[in-house]
Amino acid sequence: MKNTVYLYIFDTMADWEVGYLNAELNSGRYFKKGQEPLKILTMSNTKETIVTMGGLRTVPDIEIDKFSMNDAAALILPGGNTWTDQIHNLVLSIAEKCLNNGTIVAAICGATIGLARVGLLNQKYHTSNDLAFLKMICPNYIGEKYYKMEPAVVDENLITASGIAPLDFTVHVLRKLDVFLPEVLDSWQQLYKTHDSKYFFEIMHLIK
Repeated sequence: MKNTVYLYIFDTMADWEVGYLNAELNSGRYFKKGQEPLKILTMSNTKETIVTMGGLRTVPDIEIDKFSMNDAAALILPGGNTWTDQIHNLVLSIAEKCLNNGTIVAAICGATIGLARVGLLNQKYHTSNDLAFLKMICPNYIGEKYYKMEPAVVDENLITASGIAPLDFTVHVLRKLDVFLPEVLDSWQQLYKTHDSKYFFEIMHLIK
């Protein structure tokens, strides 16, 4: 079974954009009964400490050349300030292989710029922070007809999201990974969307 979620980390990454997702995958607190645990592995271009946009300092678990398609359930690409840089070319090539292999690729905010820059959004439905900005910053991008003005979009094994939609992003990833019961995921989303505690009690009832 493919049970590893690879989280790409790098200097300036927008750590909050994957906060919901990391917490639920790492804790497994609302997973289906009997669901095999998933392992989050952080990876980067080096084993040097990275500093996120929020100032968190962390050492990657592995270097990017240790990525294995054999156990990859998903590749998560957070936003950040450097996605137009060549430094991300290696992970973008891995993303292309994942997309071709049927492995989930989930990109939010600036990471969608990285995908667009190398042509991976030209023939798949997707979203980003802004269509006009995407076209301006990525000259090779020709996927305008596939762009959707939505917080998050799923096209087969590709998930993209705006940087202001980390909740929607997380819901789509969790649904694709199929680790929550559908009704638990619905209540989880409503809990964080409405702040109504009744949804917490719904979750507690559903996971008994």
